[in-house]
Amino acid sequence: MTILHDIDPVAVPLPFWPHGIHWYGLMYLAGFGFAWWLGRRRVRAGRLPGVNEEAFGDLIFYGMLGVVLGGRLGYVLFYGLEAALADPLSVLRINEGGMSFHGGLLGVLAAAAWWTRKHRLHAFDTIDFLAPLVPAGLGFGRLGNYIGGELWGKPTGGTWGVVFPDALPVEYARLPAEQLRQLHASGALDAFARHPSQLYQAFLEGAVMLAALLWFSRRPRPRYAVSGLFALLYGLFRFAIEFVREPDAHIGYLAFGWLTMGQVLSLPLLVVGLWLLWLSRRAPTLAPAPPAEEAR
Repeated sequence: MTILHDIDPVAVPLPFWPHGIHWYGLMYLAGFGFAWWLGRRRVRAGRLPGVNEEAFGDLIFYGMLGVVLGGRLGYVLFYGLEAALADPLSVLRINEGGMSFHGGLLGVLAAAAWWTRKHRLHAFDTIDFLAPLVPAGLGFGRLGNYIGGELWGKPTGGTWGVVFPDALPVEYARLPAEQLRQLHASGALDAFARHPSQLYQAFLEGAVMLAALLWFSRRPRPRYAVSGLFALLYGLFRFAIEFVREPDAHIGYLAFGWLTMGQVLSLPLLVVGLWLLWLSRRAPTLAPAPPAEEAR
């Protein structure tokens, strides 16, 4: 059975703003909101000794900036450098799409490093603390990709999958929505059904990683361990999903007829994850302590 993707990406139309409020933006807010909620709970439990909720609020703010700025610059660097060189102002047009997880990760790491230095903590104590806060945002972001009908998967080659209007051949691309619904009901579009790879990623990178990291960090772990598990799981899941995800049209496959840019960028995470888990074997374990204002 196939499903016709027929979702309006605009959640709230606004008469004074032509673009309205998109579901994708709301998914970002949901991700940041969950990270703030979970982080406060972990601060209250003393999972980042010496840090109070006010200091954590600063960390979340810097992290948000790191996600947005790093994600956008990472996309330009990894996926759209040629277009940016031709039109430098396109870097600022975030409403047109284009965010990179790997760039966002680097942005968050930079923000965390700056905040950590200010508070005189070990960088990986902060990163270990932040790691379980991230997967929910990844999951919400992939749901936003699905709602927006972007970053779809490869054709399923069967009688199941999702028909994305923007992925249809040219002769169907400009047909009215009602006509597309009629064609889909007749089965005429079944041959164009694709993997909803965004939902696969939402499940693996969001739900599964969140459950795994919350379970793993339910008690104090040696330094580097939580960060290592995060990097390893994301690298594995992203590398695997890329096999059913359509590569970027302007990049295509980089080698072997299957290697994508997403896989190339995920390989270092696999290596880093294994390295951090190895380092954690002899690293100290940070014991929970009351937040700064409650310490005696």
